[in-house]
Amino acid sequence: MTGAEWRGGATIDRMPNRLGTEASLYLRQHADNPVDWWPWCPEAFADARERDVPVLLSVGYSSCHWCHVMAHESFEDDATARLMNEWFTCVKVDREELPDVDALYMQATLAMTGHGGWPMTVFLTPGGEPFWAGTYFPPQPRQGMPSFTQVLDGVAEAWRERRDQVMRQAEALATGIREQSAVQVPGPPPAEDAVAASVRVLGDLYDDGNGGFGGAPKFPPSVVIDLLLRRHWAGRDTGGRALAMATGTLDAMAAGGVFDQVGGGFHRYSVDDIWLVPHFEKMLYDNALLLRDYALAMRLTGEPRHGAVAERVATYLLREMRTDGGAFAAAQDADSPGGEGAFFTWTPDEIRAVLAPGDADAVIARFGVTDRGNFEGRSILRVVAPEVAVAPAALEALYEARALRPAPARDDKVIASWNGLAIGALAEAGMGMRRADWLDAARDAARFVLDQMVVDGRLMRVHADGRARHLGAIEDHADMADGLLALYAADFDPAWLVAARTLADAMLALFADPDGGGFFMAGSDAPPLIARTRDIEDHPSPAGNSQAAWVLARLHLLTGEARYRDAAAAAVGLVSVQAGTWPQAFARALATADLLASRPVEVAVVGALDDPRTMALVDAARSTAGPYAVIAVGDPDDPRAASAAPVLAGRPLVDGAPAAYACSGFACRAPVSDPDGLQRALRGG
Repeated sequence: MTGAEWRGGATIDRMPNRLGTEASLYLRQHADNPVDWWPWCPEAFADARERDVPVLLSVGYSSCHWCHVMAHESFEDDATARLMNEWFTCVKVDREELPDVDALYMQATLAMTGHGGWPMTVFLTPGGEPFWAGTYFPPQPRQGMPSFTQVLDGVAEAWRERRDQVMRQAEALATGIREQSAVQVPGPPPAEDAVAASVRVLGDLYDDGNGGFGGAPKFPPSVVIDLLLRRHWAGRDTGGRALAMATGTLDAMAAGGVFDQVGGGFHRYSVDDIWLVPHFEKMLYDNALLLRDYALAMRLTGEPRHGAVAERVATYLLREMRTDGGAFAAAQDADSPGGEGAFFTWTPDEIRAVLAPGDADAVIARFGVTDRGNFEGRSILRVVAPEVAVAPAALEALYEARALRPAPARDDKVIASWNGLAIGALAEAGMGMRRADWLDAARDAARFVLDQMVVDGRLMRVHADGRARHLGAIEDHADMADGLLALYAADFDPAWLVAARTLADAMLALFADPDGGGFFMAGSDAPPLIARTRDIEDHPSPAGNSQAAWVLARLHLLTGEARYRDAAAAAVGLVSVQAGTWPQAFARALATADLLASRPVEVAVVGALDDPRTMALVDAARSTAGPYAVIAVGDPDDPRAASAAPVLAGRPLVDGAPAAYACSGFACRAPVSDPDGLQRALRGG
């Protein structure tokens, strides 16, 4: 019996639908639904045209709690599935696989409802135009929300009885989306005083009592923290306000329940404004960005507490998120068989059953564990008594005991962009904290992506079930290029820089707006949608548009190619107005503007990489050159070095010894061979 044969029948046999062979864990989670799901494909829309029914598009991701709730309540219910199958062609999309599809229809959902989120439920014409949308719907009406079956009935009735009205609404909405995505002419990127003004706006939004910006729910403001730390590093932090906001937020998050006090790593966000109760899923991108933040804070302040958190995040990534090939898995679920949060929460008796009395008392006191708990009768560990020390061995014992519990699922798909963020974090933190094992992990992940996820010269977005699929989006190219630049800055292997430049050239060829400024989300070679959207907001991770600009601005410094700088300036200029009024969502664009407005330094060090004199010059440059400098190193006898980084071209040794050239705008001072002389040159002495 096929799905078509039981559509609309009196009973529904639980037969596999089309999702069972998909690589996406999220899609496979719905493979046994009685809903006759299609993956996103032309055949689904052909089915809708043939049957003259709308498309019901459902978008979510594997670690989404409310996605699971709606699945259990509605998609696993025979009666609900019968309505879906009879009245609609039902399409299920993993937002992490197809970010352009998700972004397009989220734009429509926001336009129709004023809010968005996942699960996202959108009704489309067979031509793909949206005409009605929402997010989660309960099985019965509650709190002003209609039931999902009421929604199905209303939409189906409108399609049958008021088709002209539905089509007019769909056409108007599609036209509006196309207009928003049309050619946009950029203004100039924000000048330094405009960036400073945006940082002052961040100061007005800052929560001085709890850290972070704004109220509940609170997401880790990773990209904002990076901007604030770089402003301090650049000497543009009058009064130390930027550093105080950055470190205050880092300290508050590290003490809260949003940080996994036992296993390390951060949960996705806090449902409150004090970082106590998290949404328990863990995302690769959050932990990559926060590893970089804590390592940078350690570098700037010298405070061991920042380094300790960085180490625990890196340990979490290497211990729990690495896949067999050396890349990193996408996420861990919010839910586990014991219920939401059960895996991560504790009672005093559970702790005493694992630890010796003294260690148990210390854990209970430090982390505020009580019989009443702070989450459904159990305790989320958070630091309430920082003066109470807990032995690392005690936390490790709790970790081992917790590992015996039914664990949340891990989504093993490898996403290029998120791996790029992890590569960059491990490379930069490994370099700054002198952790060779982190650098090795970054190299392994980079090799995996470059070897396994580039098909016929094209970077793909996802690797799962042994193969790469789905064309990479702008964020995949930009985040991977950023990670490769960080690897180059850590070990100066020209292969990483060559690969980064290849991705940058692909960004310009496939994603740049040929008639305006900035970058589209999907490449010109991607299957067409009803509009070509842009990814511009740096929240919760850097937007593809901003990250591309960041990468290109730094590549300009290494190569001297003006086209890189021009494209970076245009991409930032595209969001200048928004960045000034809503800086918390455009922090990477602001950091790029800060770079473009400064006179960043290029440091060219020539000498053998295994010569201690070369590395002494490198260490001097790293400690002095500032947040927007680039450092290139190469042996003059290795032609690959200057070919990859033209800033090295024509820079000879000095009297046979390694030498450093401090340059700005590719005009260089006289070379120096001693670290102190290089530091004086970089300070302008």
